[in-house]
Amino acid sequence: MKAANIGKILGGFGLLLLFSSPFTLFFTSGSIPIVATKAVAGLVLVGLYFATNFKQFGQFASRRSSFFFASTAGMVLVALGALVALNYIAQKKNTRWDLTEQKIFTLSPQTVSTLHALKEPVRAIGFIPTDHPSYEALHATFERYHSESPDTFEYSFKDPRRHPDLAAKYELHEGQTTVVLTRGEGSSESHTSLNIISEQELTNALLKLTRVSEQKVYFVIGHGEWPLEGQMPVPGQRGRMTSLSEMKQQLIQEGYNPRELNLAGGTTVPPNAPLVVIAGSKAPFSPPEVESLRRYLAAGGRLLYFAEAYGEPGAELAKLLAEYGVEIDKGVVADAQFNSGSPYVVLSLFYGNHEIARPLRQRQLNIEFPTARGLTVRTEGLAEGVKVEPVLMTSPFGWVETTPDDKPAPTEGERTGQIPLVTATTRNTSGAPGKRYDEARLVVVGDSEILLNSNWGHEGNRNLVMNAFGWASAQADKVTIRPPDRASSTLQLDTDMLNRIRFVSTDVLPLSLLGVGLAIWLSRRNK
Repeated sequence: MKAANIGKILGGFGLLLLFSSPFTLFFTSGSIPIVATKAVAGLVLVGLYFATNFKQFGQFASRRSSFFFASTAGMVLVALGALVALNYIAQKKNTRWDLTEQKIFTLSPQTVSTLHALKEPVRAIGFIPTDHPSYEALHATFERYHSESPDTFEYSFKDPRRHPDLAAKYELHEGQTTVVLTRGEGSSESHTSLNIISEQELTNALLKLTRVSEQKVYFVIGHGEWPLEGQMPVPGQRGRMTSLSEMKQQLIQEGYNPRELNLAGGTTVPPNAPLVVIAGSKAPFSPPEVESLRRYLAAGGRLLYFAEAYGEPGAELAKLLAEYGVEIDKGVVADAQFNSGSPYVVLSLFYGNHEIARPLRQRQLNIEFPTARGLTVRTEGLAEGVKVEPVLMTSPFGWVETTPDDKPAPTEGERTGQIPLVTATTRNTSGAPGKRYDEARLVVVGDSEILLNSNWGHEGNRNLVMNAFGWASAQADKVTIRPPDRASSTLQLDTDMLNRIRFVSTDVLPLSLLGVGLAIWLSRRNK
């Protein structure tokens, strides 16, 4: 290739460097040394063009090569202008796509509804310096919340070392990554703080800050139910202990106040009880206990019943459930195809049309039942005004195994097909004397082990249970999808590294591609 042609190519590269220097200064790195380096290199390359094509300068206006040079400069300007325009449009539109498998950059429906429900501005203060490893991630999280609700969610960052007055006011501890959420002004200001920075924790803190009052939830004890406090052996698994501590924590975070209730000795359900829970009873209820529950439901009470595979409710409680349209089958449910490695560990995404199931059905979340009891929806012998419907069922390959062994298979006389695993019942109680609410609500779940810590981390399980609590207590805003426990694989990047990545992706790579294209075009035109 002749020296003149090489000079033209180098001159084209020089023009690219010169004309892109302002773009680098204002849009990419903003680094003066980089801009100066590009400008000097551009001038040198343009100088090489003139040095190798000096004999043609006298015929600049007429020579074909000079026309090529001018047209090349024009193309460079047009291409750079297009890049600037595209960056400007992208900045104004600010459209984002979350391509991660678990949608770690997308706010959950519960977070969105919580932000939209804010009636007054909430301010989030991140007490970390800008050079802290968690700064960028926290800033991005705050920005997602602010973008969803710009009028009611504001945020800022404070270095606790430079603002000791604020650190003392909010009782911050040195060395912790702390976020403080505040609401109100002056003497009416309220605040809450958190140290584990995640969407789940931040949304729960918002709920706590804006909560009007806590709602009591009574967990019945005295029949071998799962304990709210401490641990309990897992039936059928020697040496394994478990508890409901994670569920209890979730309840508290969402504004419930769980407490225990023993109905023995003539104790009745408190008149102000918004919700009663029976979680895995393994011994029968006495007639007076059942009668207390019957009166409670007849006056518009709300009850959640989680069946236990290793215990029976007893004839009296079974009769009460039957009055509300539900019968618990003998044996345990199995499924030949929709399971988690064992036919007895049933998986299901076969939802009904009930309000509890709608968010779960939209997300197509699997529910995993370790030891489920089948439910039968009754149509006869119901109390007046009772309506019952399935919430979740097995697949068509399910059956009730009446004699569980290590080789489960449906046999003659065993119930097969889509078997209800969760049901929801309502009863009109608007005319009941001494009514609590105008409608009684009962949710029956065929498995109590779904509440245990070992199963609580399953996203579908957790949302099903919490939606049941929300619907039974008539809190429609709590029938939703909560922020998942996202196990994201992320790389912590500091500000310098982010600037380098931005410079390479928005400056070096585009210019390199333009330069290669320009070199190919000039080479072909000069042949």
